Amino acid sequence: MIAALTPVIDGIAATFGACCEVVIHDFRRPEHSVVALAGSVTGRGVGGSMSEIGMKLLALGDEARDELNYLTRTQDGKLVKSSTMPLRDSTGAVFGALCVNLDVTAIRQVHALVGELAGIGGAPAGLPTTTFGDDVGAVVDSIVDARRLSSTKAWTHLGRAERLDLFRDLDRRGVFAVRGAVQQVAARLGISRASAYNYLAAARTTGAAG
Repeated sequence: MIAALTPVIDGIAATFGACCEVVIHDFRRPEHSVVALAGSVTGRGVGGSMSEIGMKLLALGDEARDELNYLTRTQDGKLVKSSTMPLRDSTGAVFGALCVNLDVTAIRQVHALVGELAGIGGAPAGLPTTTFGDDVGAVVDSIVDARRLSSTKAWTHLGRAERLDLFRDLDRRGVFAVRGAVQQVAARLGISRASAYNYLAAARTTGAAG
């Protein structure tokens, strides 16, 4: 299926022009999930990693559904409109995703200018920033840091239930499907690798029980 889709993504990217990027992800290799790419919006190359959005789909497994026409910002400020569609094998199991990313920064700027002239409209606020790159470690760090910043407490001031909730949330986001992520999360939180494994195991057990 990947081989069949590869020439198709070239055609999609060529149709929309320089503002378009089309990516095929293989979830069986999450650290280097980008196996085919046409166009350049996010700056990744073949062998690059999935973003937070891809990790979320990976965590959902066969329950993953199409995520269409969502807006996000890249770390360098581009406004990107994206659609991510899971790829399934003959048994219905999700093994990857087809992603279309459109750089709509200029379009939004024109829209904002016309809105100002007409006295209506405004720029979208509060859009999430998504980490796109060839290094999956940067994506993991970004997810952990965003989760930490959403809390008003440092790790040392979190109760056990709050710590388990943090690990449960990271697990739901697909972080621990990445090789070496437990050690990386432990380092980011300033705890031992053994503690991180214990919290993850406990979070999965209580999550399943709940």
